[in-house]
Amino acid sequence: PGAILVDVREDDEFRSGHIPGAVSIPLSRINTISLPKDAPLFLYCLRGSRSKRAAKILKQMGYTVKSIGGISGYKGEVER
Repeated sequence: PGAILVDVREDDEFRSGHIPGAVSIPLSRINTISLPKDAPLFLYCLRGSRSKRAAKILKQMGYTVKSIGGISGYKGEVER
């Protein structure tokens, strides 16, 4: 409950298709976010490497985060 799904790909990648309900916060701007620190963040990118880097940064900023890999392995519908 209260978790936030975060797509850390760049804006053009997000617009090309993302997991429903995800918010776009590109890795290039990850250190400027202002999300509630009590909400767990679940991060994904294309294959998982950017979400792992973002998770490391966000943990240092005091967020509770988990990298869930990449959208390339996602089998559900995507929003455009």
